[in-house]
Amino acid sequence: MKTARLLPLLAPALAALAVAAPAAADTLVDNVTGMSIDRQGNVTRFTGIWIDDDGRVKQLLQRKDKRPQRTDYGVDAKGAVVIPGLIDSHLHVMNMGFAALTLDLSQTKSLAEAQAAIRAYAAQYPDRKWIVGRGWNQETWGLGRFPTAAELDAAVADRPVLLARVDGHAQWANTLALKAAGVTAQTADPAGGRIDRLPGSKAPAGVFVDAATALVEKAVPPPLPADYDLALAKAQELLFARGVTAAADMGTTIEGWQSMRRAGDAGWLKMRIMAYAAGTDAMQLIAGSGPTPWLYGDRLNMSGVKIYLDGALGSRGAWLKAPYSDNPGNRGLPLIGPTRLRNEMSRAALGKFQVAVHAIGDAANAEALSAIDELALTYTGDRRWRIEHAQVVSPADIQAFGRNGTIASMQPVHQTSDRVMAEARLGAARLPGAYAWRSIAATGAPLAFGSDAPVELPDPFAGIAAAISRTGPDGQPFGGWMPQEAVGREAALAAYTAAGAYAGFGETRFGELKPGMRADFVVIDRDPLLVAPEQVRNTRIMQTWVGGERVFLDDRPAADLPPAGR
Repeated sequence: MKTARLLPLLAPALAALAVAAPAAADTLVDNVTGMSIDRQGNVTRFTGIWIDDDGRVKQLLQRKDKRPQRTDYGVDAKGAVVIPGLIDSHLHVMNMGFAALTLDLSQTKSLAEAQAAIRAYAAQYPDRKWIVGRGWNQETWGLGRFPTAAELDAAVADRPVLLARVDGHAQWANTLALKAAGVTAQTADPAGGRIDRLPGSKAPAGVFVDAATALVEKAVPPPLPADYDLALAKAQELLFARGVTAAADMGTTIEGWQSMRRAGDAGWLKMRIMAYAAGTDAMQLIAGSGPTPWLYGDRLNMSGVKIYLDGALGSRGAWLKAPYSDNPGNRGLPLIGPTRLRNEMSRAALGKFQVAVHAIGDAANAEALSAIDELALTYTGDRRWRIEHAQVVSPADIQAFGRNGTIASMQPVHQTSDRVMAEARLGAARLPGAYAWRSIAATGAPLAFGSDAPVELPDPFAGIAAAISRTGPDGQPFGGWMPQEAVGREAALAAYTAAGAYAGFGETRFGELKPGMRADFVVIDRDPLLVAPEQVRNTRIMQTWVGGERVFLDDRPAADLPPAGR
């Protein structure tokens, strides 16, 4: 993701981070309603956590257990619920940070509302040579088509504007951005990409899909290293406020990795990042011939690579076996062919890197599963092949997840956000394999849940609520959308904790609360295994701890809290 330079914002933000946090110390967090959960959904209850001075759990205490007499630091949780630190198994750290610092259109409900927001943002930042941002969604706007460069010109015509769609798989450019990028009617569609054209013409209409986005992104001035640092700091802040202590960064670039290393060297990288390189070239550039070690007290490593196989459903780039129901003749876009897919996967597997394949459409999922079947014969051992999203799978292909224990890295809130669109895109016949969490888990394949932030908010409790109810924040549809695919509460919580750690080879370090593990936990105001789905969604994060250090505190009195239904 490209962004206008943000350097003026950097100094105050990093100055706040420079304030030294208390060093890890022998700590007792007592009077808790505590629970940990393993990958099988088994729950361990406790009332206190004794943490050693290395930030690891020394002992989980029961009510009858004698408390240590001398500790450096003590906290009375006053009966609050404590769960393991939550793990988002698929997000984009830098994109999330940049999205929070640039133009955000994710809450706009119409084209006119978006144009007003763009116009206001440009007026607020008159010195920015480019206006960049993300979050537009023609489906939410009820537009029935992609927006055009002319419609973006109507908001800002005096400088280039480039805005990513909510899923990140399309870019919307104004006329000056097209001119800066040198895109004309003679510009051909690249392999794996599509330029939206004006009706009856070859002239670019203003939207670029999947691989075609590079045609305009190349013209945007790249962020400075300091901009990356600011984005990382902002992303970390937002994640801690949601109770997320660890995340799989899907698509780490060399610039993003270097920012993470600077944060670790300077001591302000507090969250845990399981980095997956943005392709095999980035993998080799960053990590070399094999996975990196865990760095900074288990806060950063690169052991995997992300490979894009198709696009997204919203931009009709997801690769389907049959044409889109609402766009006959279009089956989406395979971004790479079968031979290249296997070559890329082999290149990674030779170095013992974990392979994570982005596959959304049923054709893409079938191809990814077939490739895994073939490569698993050669690359044996604990490989933990991953498919990212696995949104639409032909029922006949679901069993293939279980054959090699392929991890289904899925985002529950996508189902509630996409439901109406998915019905239109897929038609009734293909819905039984859409967002099929329970069916995939029934094969023995592990589930790991995440958000795909900034596509969705990195809110694990919204994800848990969706996973157990198949309903959105409005409670619709009544009884849940295809409710047979809902998962149990324990399975949903495990997919955001222990299973998330397992999915990133971190299960011996974090993901559960037990002796020897990193003391990552969240203090919340309710038990997600007991309350109704709508109450799960409104869970309040009171404290977030990483490695025995409190990194987030919400001590507002109840009267100052926002209303339920955030």
